[in-house]
Amino acid sequence: MRSFLQGADSPSWVVRAAAGRGLAGFAGVPEVDGVLRRLLVDGRDTFVTQETAEALLERGDACGLRLVLGAFDGADDDTADHLDDALFGVCCRSREDAERFAALCAVLVEDPDGAVRGEARRLLGRSG
Repeated sequence: MRSFLQGADSPSWVVRAAAGRGLAGFAGVPEVDGVLRRLLVDGRDTFVTQETAEALLERGDACGLRLVLGAFDGADDDTADHLDDALFGVCCRSREDAERFAALCAVLVEDPDGAVRGEARRLLGRSG
């Protein structure tokens, strides 16, 4: 985990993207979540955003989805497009994926974070 945390600060977009992918497995650890949030809105390369978001979403759980939804708050238009691409690329590959995604969004509409709640509502309206 420590090498991924160090890689998150690299000037290389390849290293930052690999760090995001690696750190996704540790989502839920406060120190890691802060770094993942930063990588999700990487201002230097949207590939970092895309890779980090996809890795979090491939977990198939509320923790990963929550981080991605929270990243929309403060994301510029280009970054938000990449977050949306990751959401629908990973979460809607199959009918089962789409059903799991909708069920997770239904849980997150009650999230204490208003940004997460709002995105979950937006996505439920869009997918339903």
